Amino acid sequence: MRLPLGWAFVTKPLTISTGAARAAATDALVVGVTLTPDGPVPAIGSDDVDAALGGSLQQTLTALGATGKQDELTRIASGGRVAAPLIIAAGLGPADSADGERGRLESLRRAAGSAVRAAVATKATSVALCLPARDEAETEAVALGALLGGYTFSRYRGADRASEPDITVLSTVGAAAGRAQVLADAMTLVRDLVNTSPSHLYPETFAAEAERVARVAEVEFLALDHTALAAGGYGGLTGVGQGSMHPPRLVRLGYRHPAATKTVVFCGKGITFDSGGLSLKPPKSMEAMKSDMSGAAAVLGALQAIAALKLAVNVVGYLAMAENMPGGRAQRPSDVITIFGGKTVEVLNTDAEGRLVLADTLARSAADEPDLIVDVATLTGAQTVALGPRIAGVMGSNDAIAAAVTDAARRAGEQAWPMPLPEELRTGLDSAVADIANVTGDRLGGMLVGGLFLKEFVPDGVRWAHVDIAGPAFHEGEPYGYTPKGGTGAAVRLLVQVAADVADGRL
Repeated sequence: MRLPLGWAFVTKPLTISTGAARAAATDALVVGVTLTPDGPVPAIGSDDVDAALGGSLQQTLTALGATGKQDELTRIASGGRVAAPLIIAAGLGPADSADGERGRLESLRRAAGSAVRAAVATKATSVALCLPARDEAETEAVALGALLGGYTFSRYRGADRASEPDITVLSTVGAAAGRAQVLADAMTLVRDLVNTSPSHLYPETFAAEAERVARVAEVEFLALDHTALAAGGYGGLTGVGQGSMHPPRLVRLGYRHPAATKTVVFCGKGITFDSGGLSLKPPKSMEAMKSDMSGAAAVLGALQAIAALKLAVNVVGYLAMAENMPGGRAQRPSDVITIFGGKTVEVLNTDAEGRLVLADTLARSAADEPDLIVDVATLTGAQTVALGPRIAGVMGSNDAIAAAVTDAARRAGEQAWPMPLPEELRTGLDSAVADIANVTGDRLGGMLVGGLFLKEFVPDGVRWAHVDIAGPAFHEGEPYGYTPKGGTGAAVRLLVQVAADVADGRL
C-alpha cells in the first residue's frame, strides 16, 4: 500500500521582501519585543510599524501586560494604521542571551514559529514577519522558524484540513532564505513520516517513500527485502522483523560530490511500530511508538537536504526498517542471532530491538570506508530520564567526537549534550552463550549501555558518534516555539551540520 496521494512533504515557498512593514498586504504582521529591566521594548526592525502607530507601540505593549519574554505573544488590532489588520508582537527574551549568538538566533526561530502558529489559529492565510533580520544568520533563523511554525498535519481530518500560510520575511538579505527552505522541507518530510499512522507507514511503504525522495533528490537508492536480508546475514533486521506481517527492509542512500575527499555514513533506526515484541510494552507506552522510526526519517531528510545544498562531501545513509510485533514467529528472549559480519547476540529483551537493527548497519558500513559514522535513534527511554524530552544525548568513540557532534548540533539550533561511555558498564553485556547480550540485568545507565552495545559493531579505527533522540523526536505536550505536537524533525539539522563540518574539514 502506498501513502495517500497528495502527500508532498514540502513547505510553501517563502518570500523575502524589502518593502515597508506598514504596507505589507497580509493578514498578520509580526514584530519583535525585547525583555528589559524597564519593560518591553520594540525590537530592531519595528520602527516603521511604531511610526505608523504614532510612536505608541511600546506604550500599547505595556498597557496590554506584555513583558517581552520568550514565547510571549501579544495581539494588537491595527485599526487600519498599517495594511495588516492584526499585529502580533512576539517576545524575544533579553537582548543579551546567556547562550550568546546561538541563543539569540534560537530566540528568533522560536518567536517566528510561535507567531506564525498563532496567526494560523486565527485563520490567517498570509503572515509577514518584521523581526530582526539584518544578516544572513538572522534572516535564516526567522525564515526557518516561520516555515516550521506554519507546519500542520491534518491529512486524516477530511474536510477540516488546515493549510500552511503564505509567509513573507521582511529583510534586505535574501540568500539565506534558500537554505532555510531546504531545511524546512527536510524537516517537514520527517514530521509527516513520523506523524503517519503505522497502518500506512511500515517497512515496505517507508522504503517506497525513500525511493521517491531519492529519485527527486538524485541520490543513489538500494533496498534489500526480507529475502535479500536473510541471504546477506542481516540477523538484526530479520530477527526483529520476523514477528510482523510486514517484513523488514534495509535502504541504502548514496550522495556523491565530485570535489569530495571525505565520506560520512549516517545510520537511522527505522522501527515503524514498536510493540516491544514478546517483551511487550504497557499499552500507554505504545501510544507514541509510531515515532520509533524517527532516526531513519531524519537520515532520509538529511540526505534530501545535503543533496539540495550540494555539500562537498560523500554521504551514505542507511535506513534500518522493521516492525517489532509479538506474532507467532517473533524472536524470543534468549534467542541468539547473528549480526551482519558474524558477531552473535543473545536477545534477552525483545524491546531492546533498535540496537539490533542498527548493529547490522554499523557493521555493513565498513564497506563504505567512512571517515565518520553517526547513528541516530530513538533508542532508550533512559535518555529522557537523564536529559528530559528536549535534549539529545551524544556518545562517541571518544570524548572529542562526542563533543564535536554536540557542538555541531548546537550550532545548527538543536539541543544536545555529550555523554560518556563508561567501560565498567560494558561487563553487564557479557553473555554466557553469545558474543554479547543486548541488555544488562541492571536498569541503571540504560542510555550509556545502549551506546556501549552499538560501539561493539563500529568498524575498527573509524570515528563514530551515537545520537539518542528518544525524547526530542516526538513532542507529546502543547506546541512551543516552532515545535509542534507530534513529530519534530529532530536531528535533521544536526546531521546536515555534521556533513557540512566534514566537508569543511572542521570534523
